[in-house]
Amino acid sequence: MTDQLLNDRDLDFLLYELLDTEQLLERDRYQEHSREVFNATLDTARAIATKYFANHNAKGDANEPSFDGERVHMIEETQAAWDAFAEAGFLAAHYDFDEGGLQMPEIILRSAMAYITAANVASAGYPFLTIGAANLIRTFGSAEQKALYLPPMQDGRFAGTMALTEPGQGSALADITTSARLQDDGSYRLFGQKMFISGGDQSLTDNIVHMVLAKIEGAPAGAKGISLFICPKVLVNADGSLGERNDVALAGLLHKMGYRNTTSTALSFGEKGGAKAWLVGEPHKGLGYMFQMMNEARIGVGMGAAILGYQGYNHSLDYARNRPQGRLPSNRDPASKQVAIVEHADVKRMLLAQKAYCEGSMALCFYASALYEDSHTAATAEARQRAFTLLDLLTPMVKSFPSRYGLKANELAIQVLGGSGYMREYPLEQYYRDNRLNPIHEGTEAIHGLDLLGRKVPMGNMAAYQLFIETVTRDLEEAAHHAQITSLATAVAEALTLLSKTTTTLLSRLASDTDLTLANATLYLDMFGRVVVAWIWVKQALAAARGLDTCTEGSTDAHFYQGKLQAARYYVRWELPEIKPLADRLQSFAPEAYEMRDEWF
Repeated sequence: MTDQLLNDRDLDFLLYELLDTEQLLERDRYQEHSREVFNATLDTARAIATKYFANHNAKGDANEPSFDGERVHMIEETQAAWDAFAEAGFLAAHYDFDEGGLQMPEIILRSAMAYITAANVASAGYPFLTIGAANLIRTFGSAEQKALYLPPMQDGRFAGTMALTEPGQGSALADITTSARLQDDGSYRLFGQKMFISGGDQSLTDNIVHMVLAKIEGAPAGAKGISLFICPKVLVNADGSLGERNDVALAGLLHKMGYRNTTSTALSFGEKGGAKAWLVGEPHKGLGYMFQMMNEARIGVGMGAAILGYQGYNHSLDYARNRPQGRLPSNRDPASKQVAIVEHADVKRMLLAQKAYCEGSMALCFYASALYEDSHTAATAEARQRAFTLLDLLTPMVKSFPSRYGLKANELAIQVLGGSGYMREYPLEQYYRDNRLNPIHEGTEAIHGLDLLGRKVPMGNMAAYQLFIETVTRDLEEAAHHAQITSLATAVAEALTLLSKTTTTLLSRLASDTDLTLANATLYLDMFGRVVVAWIWVKQALAAARGLDTCTEGSTDAHFYQGKLQAARYYVRWELPEIKPLADRLQSFAPEAYEMRDEWF
């Protein structure tokens, strides 16, 4: 089987043809960089991914971390991977030079993480979470908190987590019960339990910085009473040295279907008098702060799901090209040579579907990363706000579409391999198990559906939605002038009209019949996601058509661009039409699930 990580040609296409990442060099923050520096950074990431992460993907899955009551034990390769990632400076790659960072654009960091994730999604979880936790402190922490925690999180001595979920609460963060008691010295003591905390304990680092949501005693009820705290596993002295162990206990490791080398933990805070913690920012604003890390994580989850799907696609394509079996239906000569299964129409269908799902999802996640970058470093305040607004609307789709269809791609990859795909001797079954987590964590599909239809679309007089329509329409108008993709642009424009009609119908009853309107919000999320990815495929087709005009017929590049155009055709003609029955059910407010009663089950 192939040992390829992603597809370097596709990554180059996404960065420099679809998104024109090179134009970032015109911004003040990146004028000391060059395209060569960006590419060298990605070369380093690929090398680290290949040498230190890919070597234990299967081993970490087969030998998950264990807890002996005192210490978590992990395979030694995980430590080597963490150390290599940290030593290369990737934990601080996006920080300014004067902060000890590499001052890299967000999209370059995300591209580097794509290689690491492709090699080993479970071991990639530790730096992924640490970067997000450090970003929280960097954005909202006090000068003292930044000085104390950021340097060791940047150089790999400390790791980080996000501790939100509680036993019995799941996504209902407004009802969390972890409490914080103010102390005379201004610190707090935390009491409570957290569940499903990835990286909540491990043996990789000297310390773990938990970013914990809790309610200060006497706080308002609901989400308005949630605050954010720094609660380290080991207390840190004023001079940065480590002090005594904090009152944070590992209650146990959870045993997952996939992502097995990322510890999943149940944590207890305050069993021995209270876990020492420090408030981040202002009281009762913690959920708003934590959404920064959650939204970063949602883009990362979408990217991870796309990458796992992509890896399955790479392996199944390689298998299909090298596995002879059978003959085409038109050939009735049993003595003739068998053909590789890639020649069979149904196998091509399954491969093309994988390509459409995964390359569409990857492009969507890269586009989201570019919007994140623009929301921070675009030249004008107006451009930054537009990027932020559009990204905020798109985030539910960025998280949910790859999570659903990257998993479907893995399912198709297993089918391409047949019985071999179901065997542990091939990596497909692990990719599927790893990817099955992604529709769940950082918000289930239902949570994102409710958020999209109930809040983000109607918010601000539908300002974000209108910006989305304007953005897509502008691209479709450009695409209409390219003969090869005119029909695709027309089909997506019709889909956009149907989405708007459905949206208007749903919003007309949202206030008066909220529960029924939102009962099928997950279907709306799927419909919206399909339209978004169709638009993303038109954008890729545009870039491919431009590339095709400038390359030699029959060249490797020409084949690459033709593959992009064919995948775009497949997606728009085969997958996009599925929105029509979704729209019918949504516009009729199909009540069957909503009206079902507990007793009837």
